[in-house]
Amino acid sequence: MLLVYTHKITPRLKYVFKHICTRILGVEVGFTSQIQTFITHDGMKMSYTKQQLSTEFFIKSHDILFEQGLNDVEIHVNPWNDTKCFFFNGDKCALPFDIFAASFYLLSRYEEYLPHVKDEFGRFTATNSIAYKEGFLNQPVVDMWAYKFKKALQKQFPNFLFPVKTYSIKPILDVPSAYSYKLKGFIRTLGGALNDFLNLKFKKVYTRILVVLGFVHDPFDTFKYLINRQKSVNYKFLFFFLVGDYSTFDKGINPNKKKLVSLIKQVADYAMVGLKASYFAIEDIQVLKKEKLRIEHILNTTLKASRQSFSKLNLPESYRNLLELDILEDYTMGYTNHVGFRAGTCTPFFFYDLDYEVQTPLKITSYHIMDHALLKNKSLLDKKKFLNEIIKQVKQVNGEFVPVFHNYTFSNDIKWDGFKELFNIILDSTDEN
Repeated sequence: MLLVYTHKITPRLKYVFKHICTRILGVEVGFTSQIQTFITHDGMKMSYTKQQLSTEFFIKSHDILFEQGLNDVEIHVNPWNDTKCFFFNGDKCALPFDIFAASFYLLSRYEEYLPHVKDEFGRFTATNSIAYKEGFLNQPVVDMWAYKFKKALQKQFPNFLFPVKTYSIKPILDVPSAYSYKLKGFIRTLGGALNDFLNLKFKKVYTRILVVLGFVHDPFDTFKYLINRQKSVNYKFLFFFLVGDYSTFDKGINPNKKKLVSLIKQVADYAMVGLKASYFAIEDIQVLKKEKLRIEHILNTTLKASRQSFSKLNLPESYRNLLELDILEDYTMGYTNHVGFRAGTCTPFFFYDLDYEVQTPLKITSYHIMDHALLKNKSLLDKKKFLNEIIKQVKQVNGEFVPVFHNYTFSNDIKWDGFKELFNIILDSTDEN
């Protein structure tokens, strides 16, 4: 165990130390504000306060972990070997930066509570983030800082054996609509065909007719391929199905259709299944509750995980709604059009409510790349290079790589050419460990 001496034990301090020490490094951590207790402890220990007590392992503390609510936080990002950091605390400490304060700023999503310009869907964008502006969005900096901390501790306490952690992956399959043409009903089918015809998309009209008549496979129906890939690996994929009502933003299949229900049950036999909350469920807890009950009825089990449509988050309301309905895992944290680490980490963490100053039971697993972001790279070679680079970043800190793909990504649409190969690169990346 690592014992931490500090002048004041706060919820923020306990939250971030447990993420870095326990969840990333696998080391239990305890806290004391009693100097005598600290002195008599004969194991690994450090002080985190304003002044060093003696010659112990010491990191000078920033004020943010001892404050409440939101304040004006002055941030100056500086280079630090192979990465960057902020909250510089001088050269007399074991580390030149207060990595705990900096990590708390990123993990709590402090900047998302501050005034900012939203996009057309009301989302916090990557370009608003300090990570993007300062050029470290593509690094899991919190985990990298944790490993620098580990290295410094090992130097001071060479006899302490740290647990070994290994790289892992958790593929996310997002299903906004299980089928492109099937199960859409007469009115939607007729309207879709007419719209394609008026826009001179004659090939789509032809394909729609063949699919509806049962002569051709629906292009979005890639579930046989995905289940076969699931069978070939020893970790679980996580599918998120939309079961919300039809709307301007969500155009999925009627959740009462027996074939959709059968599909969801079939997928659940092989992989994990969660709820893709509809656009209107994001802000209306009654709609969210209805969708939760709907998918629980289909799965005949309690819902564990959810993901918001369009990766939209309204902090803290979105997460409070999940907590109120006992949904304790979320997979929304990430950027749809940018590759990187929105919360600065590739290790699942818990939602810290800045208004209530409390760590909640809601576990957040942030995703690091979405298929749409890879479309920015024109050639397949560039896509592979980009993908391998982000995997390399996660592997360096033995983190958990979380990519998001959609069921339609594996269709024969020319737009998604080569994406099966990219998916296989991710699935095969654990074989090198």
